[in-house]
Amino acid sequence: MACKRIFCMLAGTALLLASTVAWSAEIHGRSSTQFTWFNDIFTEKKQAEFGEYLSLSVNKIDSDNKLSFQGYGRLTQGILDKQDTNGRLYYLYGDYSNLFDKVDVRLGRQFVNYAAGSALIDGGKVELKNIGQMAFSVMGGRNVFFGLDSDATEGKDFVFGVAGYLAGHRNTDAEISYFMKFDKDGIARDQIGASFKQYLLNSLKVYGNTRFDLPSETFSDLLIGAKYFPIADLILTGEYYQSYPIFDSTSIFSVFAVSRYREGVFRADYTINDKISANIGYSRQDYEGADADVIEVGCRIRPIEHMNVALNYDRRNGYGGNLDGGIIEVTYEVTKQIEVAGSVHYDVYERDKVTAEETARKYWLGGKYKIKDNMSASVRVEDNVNARYDNDYSGRVAFNYDF
Repeated sequence: MACKRIFCMLAGTALLLASTVAWSAEIHGRSSTQFTWFNDIFTEKKQAEFGEYLSLSVNKIDSDNKLSFQGYGRLTQGILDKQDTNGRLYYLYGDYSNLFDKVDVRLGRQFVNYAAGSALIDGGKVELKNIGQMAFSVMGGRNVFFGLDSDATEGKDFVFGVAGYLAGHRNTDAEISYFMKFDKDGIARDQIGASFKQYLLNSLKVYGNTRFDLPSETFSDLLIGAKYFPIADLILTGEYYQSYPIFDSTSIFSVFAVSRYREGVFRADYTINDKISANIGYSRQDYEGADADVIEVGCRIRPIEHMNVALNYDRRNGYGGNLDGGIIEVTYEVTKQIEVAGSVHYDVYERDKVTAEETARKYWLGGKYKIKDNMSASVRVEDNVNARYDNDYSGRVAFNYDF
């Protein structure tokens, strides 16, 4: 019910601002009204619901355009089962930039992403800039997360973080940050993180990020990668990634033994001409002694004007089972107002040596109609056939209005 009230406040904000600051403010956004149907994965019953998704952006409120507001939320109502109206507010914040030409302030519900950690918060973030080679930010507030039907945040769920990063360097990005999360039992996360990105010789980009958990003295995530552009139409990518699952210190799962995951990836993307592009990739997955190999091959073709065909093939062998699968997806622009699309996914997999091969298939068809420049409608119908369902139908009809 609280989310429902907040969502109504999101809609009301646009009307209020339109009436109070109509002399200068610009209000833009999108209203998406949707009808969806699907199988409920918990009850395995057919379900259908209406939903309203609303995003808005308000700026030019003041003469210097320093103050702005952003918001996005949804409201849904099931119609086959007796369900309460379900609302979620994903973000709604005010942003004041260039205070004294050095400070940006953001207050409200917002997503904050540091190298050390990420969170959706009801709180604030302050950035200090234009003070030299470095800039700094600090954030904190109520840690927001959602349950099945409502906001599941409790009274003592909070997060705090600080970050310092390079500023004013065209070819270099770097950040070091600290992240702490609290719950009802105390400190749940205590982490530091770092990230960097460097462009070299106009043809090479190297990048990386890492996250270190202080209580367990463990690197929970590490990524090192490079992209090389020998010619304009060719991109070569190489990455090494490792992950060690870290649970909240206050969780019972923090005492469980887990395995470290490592992965090496190589990928090439080549644009042959304006009608054909291709990609190939290989990755080696390591589960602390148990390995798997994954090969991916794909291409995009434009056989005729206004038609695009995407073909992809995946093959996996090793720990966790084997898989052979492919996807074909076709998009065709009938007119400037009408676009149709469809796809077939087909996978053959074997979970282990004692199980037989199984297949999973997915088919979908969709279309989009542009009614006006700021108005469109779309439809998508999908069927999944797998070991669990002989047929699993779902779909969505949407009407979008941009303002």
